[in-house]
Amino acid sequence: MSTRPAPGPRLLADVGGTNARFAWQAGPGAAMESVLTLPCAEHGSLAEAVHRYGRQSGRALPPACAIAIANPVIGDRVAMTNHHWAFSIRELKAQLGLERLCVVNDFTALALALPRLGEADRWQLGGGEPAPGMPVGLIGPGTGLGVSGLLPTDREGRGWLPIQGEGGHVTLGATTAREAEVLALLREWHGHISAERAVCGQGLVDIHSALQQLDGQPGPQLAAAAITQAALAGADARCTEALELFCAFLGIAAGNLALTLGARGGVYIGGGIVPRLGRWFERSPFRARFEAKGRFAAYLQPIPVYVIDTPQSPAFLGAAEALDAPLPVAGISA
Repeated sequence: MSTRPAPGPRLLADVGGTNARFAWQAGPGAAMESVLTLPCAEHGSLAEAVHRYGRQSGRALPPACAIAIANPVIGDRVAMTNHHWAFSIRELKAQLGLERLCVVNDFTALALALPRLGEADRWQLGGGEPAPGMPVGLIGPGTGLGVSGLLPTDREGRGWLPIQGEGGHVTLGATTAREAEVLALLREWHGHISAERAVCGQGLVDIHSALQQLDGQPGPQLAAAAITQAALAGADARCTEALELFCAFLGIAAGNLALTLGARGGVYIGGGIVPRLGRWFERSPFRARFEAKGRFAAYLQPIPVYVIDTPQSPAFLGAAEALDAPLPVAGISA
């Protein structure tokens, strides 16, 4: 992938399975302007959504564009797993009349943004101070479960290489008997139980449905937003248990990530779900499950966990960084 900088204005996009968010940036380091969110379902293609953004924002398409997308980016062809959009990167560049187009995985972009986050952009849940010059983990549930991280290029932590992988699809295990019962039902329904099967919006719905069946009290399937709202309000015991299990499974996956990377530089939680939980998340089983790794509990206890909470998508920062990175970034540039 080319790493030549892209001076001048650029279009930045954060494309998920539900929404596509766009921003215009005058140049490297400039503020994000004309931020718009467009529902993916209302557009037949990504190119169509980009053109609509141009019309609604009143901005002419700039010569450079960086797209962070919730999908593996391996070659020229991108076919989204959580939506029907599919495109060729080279053809999209030609369709939009761009001089430069960079497409990266959305959590690779979010990882690139982590060093730029300030104290006001995150809050800490447990642990101590991050170890300087050590790897950083990133995990975040939304429509799916994104996983990435940063590896330091020097001992001082002045340079970072992002990880592009699909860690959301590792096999999920249980810590308690109740968790094992829930996962057993999910396995009946889906076969392989990846972390993403339980730790995403649909995963919360499935956990709630599993609890209904386990308790012998079938009922209507509730949407993730309804389950979350009832749990936060303390209005429904089963919804509360479902959300607690969701947070427990996230803690299990995050602890596994911390051990795998040796992420003593901290673990960050992104995605659209956890920031909406606010301080309720602090009381959830997340941190207990994060540390519940037997002989390695003491290793995990000092590792800080940060919840990313920003008014705008931090993936915009990472997408811009991908255009200007002095080191190669996993992705495709045309």
